[in-house]
Formats: sequence, structure tokens, C-alpha cells
Amino acid sequence: MDTPDSIFIGAGERPQNLLLKYANRHGLIAGATGTGKTVTLQILAEGFSQMGVPVFLADVKGDLAGLSKAGTPNPKFAERAAKIGLGEIAYAPSPVVFWDLFGEQGHPVRATVSEMGPLLLSRLLDLSEAQEGVLSIVFQIADDDGLLLLDLNDLQSLLAFAAENAKEIGARYGNVSGASVGAIQRKLLTLRQQGGEHFFGEPALELSDLMRTTWDGRGSVNVLAADRLMETPQLYATFLLWLLSELFEELPEVGDPDKPKLVFFFDEAHLLFNDAPKALVDRIESVVRLIRSKGVGIYFVTQNPIDLPDRVLGQLGNRVQHALRAFTPRDQKAVRSAAETFRANPAFDVSTVITELGVGEALVSPLEAKGVPGMVERTLVRPPASRLGPVTAEERREVMAKSPVAGRYDTEIDRESAYEILGRRAEEASRNAAREKERKSEPRASGRQTATEAFTKSVVRSIGYAIGRAVVRGVLGSISKGR
Repeated sequence: MDTPDSIFIGAGERPQNLLLKYANRHGLIAGATGTGKTVTLQILAEGFSQMGVPVFLADVKGDLAGLSKAGTPNPKFAERAAKIGLGEIAYAPSPVVFWDLFGEQGHPVRATVSEMGPLLLSRLLDLSEAQEGVLSIVFQIADDDGLLLLDLNDLQSLLAFAAENAKEIGARYGNVSGASVGAIQRKLLTLRQQGGEHFFGEPALELSDLMRTTWDGRGSVNVLAADRLMETPQLYATFLLWLLSELFEELPEVGDPDKPKLVFFFDEAHLLFNDAPKALVDRIESVVRLIRSKGVGIYFVTQNPIDLPDRVLGQLGNRVQHALRAFTPRDQKAVRSAAETFRANPAFDVSTVITELGVGEALVSPLEAKGVPGMVERTLVRPPASRLGPVTAEERREVMAKSPVAGRYDTEIDRESAYEILGRRAEEASRNAAREKERKSEPRASGRQTATEAFTKSVVRSIGYAIGRAVVRGVLGSISKGR
């Protein structure tokens, strides 16, 4: 049973509870498809919410949308509840807020290019050192010339401007090669084709809207529609890492609080690491290690523990391992790897039991007093209080209409920014050039500049004078500077 300082997961020989004091020391939910990972994620999200801890999770298959509706009596659930000593199940919904990067199944989620920053973008796009240098120059030009970088149009326009004025810009900031600009543009095009134009823009997400509590003290459960997002893994990784970096940058140090300020569940966690460059994996590992002191817990959900790098896996203190299948050599390696991470229980062989677990059963090892890993126990996971499975489109609309952020993000804002300003300057230069061409029949005095030349030089001269405030830099960049 839940206590004031813990969440009841289930029971075997003894009850298994996740202590809130150690919930920010991260966790892992692993197991083969169909073994009960989603239910475990659901009951933990319910538990954190009941304890006043806001939750953010990615809904890969649409099943977790059921958190927004009360469950219905189920004989199998009633039997399990009685078996583990839970008693009668109090079916109830959780306070869900739906989000969607594409704005179709939830409130739109956006961030500006400025908030992302050049260093984080460079790692996500896997840019070379020379290309990263060019991107940093472009951001600096935006800072110095007061050009807002809000969406991909802004960034691509400023890259084009830098390429066209490479000689003048290079004299002040460093070399801007056309080859580097072209490579960056191609990678931005790929990101755009994956749906990046939906993510970059305004109004940008306010992190406080993910950390709401209800009038009765429950934490909001933020459900990100991710079924379509899974088809664009680069965009998925871009969003999740930006969100973590912004939280790290904005939240104060709190050490080990009595309960987390926010808990993340990253489903299909292997997508963060598949084919990721080493520099990016290093940054993920750094954020996972450091964000704990901000009171944020991260729970990775994946099929095999070996999907995660060892440096990340070693930081996940609270573990729930559902059944694994050992059909192939890789599967057998995963079983051995999972078994070795637990504090052994003399009552059974962990590597054998992992392959024998039934649906809804798991090997559970939460952190105990002083943060020591608990002895692994074979556990029946408690039934959820909310609905298992998806919601209808109408039910989703009803939840969104009553959302505390209804209307805040649903309409996109397109302020004047680099794209519009540079476009207007180009049009003005074109008109001036046309007028100059008309006067070309008259001899031009030696040393006199054309309007186009004057425009170009005036723009370059203006670079270096800060007109607006500097753009926000992503924390992954600042971390990389300190490593």
C-alpha cells in the first residue's frame, strides 16, 4: 500500500515500495513486448501524481492516454489486488494534460531556435568541428545584430546571409565556408522533413506548465502523443534533450528532496542512443548524472537493459525488470546483463526467473534507506486505477477543453524575426540595385559605391553592436564546456 513517503508497486514475499526520497535517483523499466511494462509505467505515474509529483511521459502506442479516465472493475484485477493485499481498487482518473509536437492529439509543444542554442543543435545534427564553428558564428551574428532566431526559416535565412557575405563576416568572426553552410542546410532540411518546423516557433513552452498541481494537491500527468513522433527519431531526441537541458538550466539545486519536483518516463529509450554520435551520448550521460540534484527523476523504459549505454545504466537506482526471452545469443546476453545488475536474492536464481516471469510479474529492486539497492524480489505488480488502453477522439477533446493550458499554445505566433528582416533588407537592396542600374548610363565618379555595396557594408558594420539581448544557450553546451 502507498504510504505518505512511498509508492506501492506490488508484492511477492513482501511488499515493494518506491521511496519518494530516492525517486530522483532515476530508474529503469525493462522487459520484452507484452510483458507488462506499460502497466508498470502507468501505476508509477498514478502514484507520483497522487503524491503531488508532476509527471511527463511519452505515449508511444496511445495506451497511456487512458490515464485520463477512470478504470472499470475487472475480475482479474480484483483477484490480483486481493492476492497482494491491496484490497478494493479505487478506480479514478489522473489529472492529464495532453501534448503533441504536431498539435494534433494535444496542445502544441514548441521551442525557439535561440533556446536550443548552437552547441546543442550541433550535437543533435552531428556537425563536424568546422560546421559547429560556423553555426556558432551565425548565432553570434544574430546576437550582435538583434536578429531573433525563432524558427527554422530564421536560422536557414541567416545561414544563407552568412554564406553570401562570407568575406566580410570572416574578417570579424572567422572563416565561413560555403561547404560548411551547405552541410548544415542539408541537415536542417532533414530535420524539417521529420517535422522540425512544428517544434521550432512560438509560443514556446513554459516549463512551469509541466509542473502544475491540482487544487487537491495531485501532480499533473503530462502525456506526450508520440505514436507519430516515433517515426522521426531525430525530432524525438531533439525535443527530449532540449527539455532536460532547459530544466537543468532553470531549476535550482535542491540536493535530495523529500520527493521529486518532476519525474520523466522516456519510453522507447533506445531511440535516444541508436546511431547517436559519441559526443551526444556523452551529453546525455552528463545530464542524467547532474539533473538529479535539481530534484528531477528520469525513468527509462525499454525492452532490453543493454539498449542503454553502461554509463547511463549505472545511474538508474530503482529497477523493475519484466520478462526477457532468451532465444538468441543477444537475448541471452541481455538476460545475464540484467541479472548481474540486481542485488542477489538467495531464494532464487535471477537469470532463470527473468525468463519465467508471467505477464504482470516483475523482478523489483527499489532503493532502500540510505540509497542502498534493495534485494531483488519476484513481484506481482498492482493493477492501475485508471483505464487500461486508449481514449476516443471525443474523450481526448473533452480533456483538452478542460485543460489548465487550453488556448495558451494552440495558436502559433509569427513575430518579425531574422527571416522577415533579412528578406526585407534583400528586397531593399534589390530595388536600390535596380535604380542604380538605370543610372549606369551616366559615368560614375571614381571610388563611389553602388547602393548594393553600401547596403552590404552597412550590414557588416552593424555586426558587433548588440541591439537586443543575447539568445539563450542550451545547457548541454555549457556542460560540454566544463568537461
